[in-house]
Amino acid sequence: MSAPMTAKITQLLTPIIEAQGVTLYDLEFIKEGGDKILRLYIDKAEGVDLNDCERVSRAAEAELDIHDPIPTAYYLEVSSPGVERKLTKPEHYAKYIGHKIAIKLYGSVDGRRKFTGILASYEDGNLSLTEEDGQTRHFEQAQVSACRLAVFE
Repeated sequence: MSAPMTAKITQLLTPIIEAQGVTLYDLEFIKEGGDKILRLYIDKAEGVDLNDCERVSRAAEAELDIHDPIPTAYYLEVSSPGVERKLTKPEHYAKYIGHKIAIKLYGSVDGRRKFTGILASYEDGNLSLTEEDGQTRHFEQAQVSACRLAVFE
């Protein structure tokens, strides 16, 4: 999904989702097994439950039916981002400074593409990660192909 389309859907759904007592953490439009899926990740401080997902799904579906911003057939899914949630936006990185993360790079640094450690800082698209041995590494967000909280590592 293009950035303008993502922005349009985010703008359309954010007030609807917040009216349900949760926030829109992220969204993605993907193809899985021939089906296109609009997946909304919702969050709240005390955690998301099935009732939250159901309420948001109904409200979002009604709004999407009215405005029809996606010109192709798709399925709508509403989910929690989970405990090992992806970090994709600057506000995600800022919120989880001091937490353990795992990153994968597009290329390699010192022959490695995967790093795990404490997110020490994030500013202007640059992040610092302190590994278990105490070494701090610096990465540009553009180098990072995937980043998530690393609760179980």
